[in-house]
Amino acid sequence: MDVLAVKGLTKKFGQFKAVNNISFSVKEGEILGLLGPNGAGKTTTIQMLLGITIPDKGKINYFGKNFFESKQETLSKINFASAFNNLQGRTTVWENLVVSANLYQVEDYREKIFRLVAYFEVADLLHTRYFDLSSGEKTRVNIIKSLLNDPRILLMDEPTASLDPDVADKTLSFIEKLKKDRKVTILYTSHDMREVERICDRIIFLSHGKIVAEDTPLNLTKRIEMTILRMVFDGRKESVAKYLSEQKQSFEFVKDDTIVVKTKEKIIPDLIFGIKNLGVWVTDIEIEKPTLEDVFLQISRSQ
Repeated sequence: MDVLAVKGLTKKFGQFKAVNNISFSVKEGEILGLLGPNGAGKTTTIQMLLGITIPDKGKINYFGKNFFESKQETLSKINFASAFNNLQGRTTVWENLVVSANLYQVEDYREKIFRLVAYFEVADLLHTRYFDLSSGEKTRVNIIKSLLNDPRILLMDEPTASLDPDVADKTLSFIEKLKKDRKVTILYTSHDMREVERICDRIIFLSHGKIVAEDTPLNLTKRIEMTILRMVFDGRKESVAKYLSEQKQSFEFVKDDTIVVKTKEKIIPDLIFGIKNLGVWVTDIEIEKPTLEDVFLQISRSQ
């Protein structure tokens, strides 16, 4: 079931189209990555999905209902986390979280707050003013705030951008658990392609306000056919070079006994056996397949 459906969403600022007629849907329990370079329209899209920015055109449906006709009901079931969002600076972490919990009419909020601050390692900061927190600490508090109402849909705009690697890993593990245990639907933006590959079921690429690609992470990486083959060998360098030239391969010797070949993945076994048949002993092999970051760069540079 689609718990979020967007059709023809458009937003202009003057003559500039920040979001240009985009349509997509997200199923229950799905994690959808919303990717693109700075200025692609990701944040504007999320702001429209939260009702902060009003679209010029298009429809937003949550749980089968028009967002703007059932806004209060919808907002009680969704929440938002970002590394760049701020809570009330002059009040403490505890006060900020209690206010948020009361806004969502969360029952047993004290127990929930204590459990979440312990997990995200900010329990000792409950009585610290939000203004006095570091960027990473503020991000963790923002994430906790977004979880208080047990949202069915969670919108996350670069939530790990200010986090240390260990805390970022704990955050991703928590997201994975939300999906597994409660089938929470998540719309996720990030510039870290490794975490996108880790948690996202499907990805949408935005560029200049338009959707330019949409698929699973695996299928997107398959769009790049070239794979890097690195071989360390014991034998005549000239024989290896001649053979690869005859096979019309692009290669480079990084050392006298180490060669890097850019080729198609499916012919790598043939190349390795061909070199071994020259009487060359291949002592080490390393294959670097295309990553989501390669896809990101390819799409960004082609627009």
